Amino acid sequence: MNSLLGVRGLARASSTPGRTQLLNFFLINGRFRFVDLPGYGYAKAPKAIKAEWNQAAEDYLAKREQLVLSIHIVDSRHEPSKQDLQLHEWLVHHHKPHLIVATKSDKLSNNELRRNTERIARVFRTDRVLNYSATRKHGREQLWGAIEKSLKS
Repeated sequence: MNSLLGVRGLARASSTPGRTQLLNFFLINGRFRFVDLPGYGYAKAPKAIKAEWNQAAEDYLAKREQLVLSIHIVDSRHEPSKQDLQLHEWLVHHHKPHLIVATKSDKLSNNELRRNTERIARVFRTDRVLNYSATRKHGREQLWGAIEKSLKS
């Protein structure tokens, strides 16, 4: 989120997964909101806490009528996790508009990135996975384009 908005420190980032433990709301240009949901994939937290994060995210996604796009962030370096698959299936089942964004694309060679992106697309049964690099800003314009398109719908 910080990279996308070009603002340092807006959304707290940590090298330890699972630091976001609440829903965090950010008003963007007085037009729309980004909501940072608790992460659960690689977080080191008790199962009960992860279950609470999962329930909070599900409640928000299910009940928010104004939701126009969910951005499902996955790590391009790894196979999608069981939780990634569950979230994707939930979004599809509930007909929630979403986009899969594979982050850390700068950490892979072009061949590895292509191979991993194809694998992610195959696992999620989609033809659209957007690669993103926070450090190189690769994919930033495409992601903003998808967000703007969703806001107009």
